[in-house]
Amino acid sequence: MSYYKLPTCIILLLIVSSCNKKEKSLLIWEANFPVIGSQSSPRSADLNGDGILDFVIGAGKNELEHTESGILAINGLDGELLWTQETEDQVFGSATFLDVNKDGIPDVFIGGRGPHLKAIDGQSGSLIWEFDTLDHLNHPVLKHARFNFNNSVTIPDQNGDGVEELLSSNGGNAKIAPNVTEGRYPGVLMVINPVNGEIMAADTMPDAGETYLSPLYIHQEATGSQQVLFGTGGETLPGSLYIAELSDLMDNNLSNARPLVSEKGHGFIASPVLVDLNKDGFLDFIGISHASTITAIDGNRLNTIWQLQLPDTECSNSFAVGQFTDDDIPDLFTFVSKGIWPENTGLVQVMIDGKSGKPLIKKEMGCTGFSSPIAYDLNNDDMDEVIFSINEYDCSRAIDDRSAFLIENKLMLMDFKADTTFILDQAKGFKNVFSTPWIGDLDSDGYLDLVHCQYFSHGDILSFLGMKIKRIDLPIKIRDKPLWGAIMGSDGDGIYKQ
Repeated sequence: MSYYKLPTCIILLLIVSSCNKKEKSLLIWEANFPVIGSQSSPRSADLNGDGILDFVIGAGKNELEHTESGILAINGLDGELLWTQETEDQVFGSATFLDVNKDGIPDVFIGGRGPHLKAIDGQSGSLIWEFDTLDHLNHPVLKHARFNFNNSVTIPDQNGDGVEELLSSNGGNAKIAPNVTEGRYPGVLMVINPVNGEIMAADTMPDAGETYLSPLYIHQEATGSQQVLFGTGGETLPGSLYIAELSDLMDNNLSNARPLVSEKGHGFIASPVLVDLNKDGFLDFIGISHASTITAIDGNRLNTIWQLQLPDTECSNSFAVGQFTDDDIPDLFTFVSKGIWPENTGLVQVMIDGKSGKPLIKKEMGCTGFSSPIAYDLNNDDMDEVIFSINEYDCSRAIDDRSAFLIENKLMLMDFKADTTFILDQAKGFKNVFSTPWIGDLDSDGYLDLVHCQYFSHGDILSFLGMKIKRIDLPIKIRDKPLWGAIMGSDGDGIYKQ
């Protein structure tokens, strides 16, 4: 696989078809943080009321280590810290925003290991509440919620206080080795009052399996139905993708949840996406198992629309959804890992036709990486391009090999119409394993901004040794708000809605 290696400003001038006021991309700021790293992805909200979007990202030291900088709020204007929050372990989740204290500034809800789930005043950075396992040790369900909190999404107000609630999941014992079943506990799906942290409803997974998947809320406008989508299993444990009525979860009962697709020897880790593939007015569901089985499910009839299996690969990251072909059906892009975890031996990028489920483009670039791609029509040709991160090094090395070797991180742009791939940014001695880039109009000047993360590497892929976050101002005039400009989509809800 060959690709072009040009300066970012030249690349963007090549792909932009119309003349713009701005002539080149500019690095507006680079925020550097020693010691810490991240498995989180940046999400944006205006936290200081200056009209410019700011960024929140989870962070931490190495696993099981306390840090004063476990959650970072970064000023979108200049990259300076707005505030930090201490944590007892790594915060790998991405932020959800709700204004619960009614001060006009979104507040922050973010989770990770420990277990860790905090509500933080978006303006001051002060703690509103945090989940405490000691409060639930005798609860028949919540006693199991002592592991990892995954990303949350909002659901409609359930208690009449005028504030949406949080849907989240907790599960996964990181101390247990692959293929070991002892010490595994059932994951928990829960609805949380964001005002005070009260657990309003909860139940364990229907198959008593672990969960690592960020759940989604489904509102089908055609029927008014309200459902939740969630998953079980892991890298070496079987699992299923489930759908349940929200009302059943509010009754603390997931026994009637319906398995939509199951996988032997692997579970469902990556969050699904919701998009109307067959133009019937219903959101359909596309999920990918850790065994790289991709299934599109009709959101109305719950039958399979199509299924694609990518042999000899595994997947822990989600999709970008966009218009990658010349029809009006949204398409999908993701990348999967060759080999068997934790000894993966390279990445395969694949673009999938949303209508047929056929893989139309396959490339092989980079080694270990579990971030997700984003999409936007950068050159106004009515077809979206994708941006994603790769790490280049000797792919034959095991992911847990801690001996010294050189890693180079590259931020890539793939243009499907031209069948061309460019390097947007690169840094030797840096890596990015988990963080998804962000794209949007940060300062409302009518031009796109790009924010992405790179992590210092001194000889291995997993250690946290310092990181930098960059804001790049692009010479690309924004036409429509990006639909898939961040992890789980620009709105963080997993929904692609034109």
